[in-house]
Amino acid sequence: MSESHHVEDPGRPDRPKAYEIKIDRTSYKVQEPVLTGALLRRLPEPHVGSDRDLFEVVPGGSDRKIEADTEVEMRNGLRFFTAPAQINPGKQ
Repeated sequence: MSESHHVEDPGRPDRPKAYEIKIDRTSYKVQEPVLTGALLRRLPEPHVGSDRDLFEVVPGGSDRKIEADTEVEMRNGLRFFTAPAQINPGKQ
């Protein structure tokens, strides 16, 4: 990602300057407090293609599909994974 223009929120001194997140077991550091699904897809090299869906890991719950326009509030330890957008069952 390019340089961040994030300005520290003086009302939230508890907010870190960078958040460590994972996408498909690879760690990334981001400065923005909120990222859209489209921006998250651009973190890995190569970028996550349209042939794959992006999901947020929800411990103890159902994983959440992240659409391109979904806004995700960053926090340390967030985990995401990708999966094929369309699963073709095998022939029998």
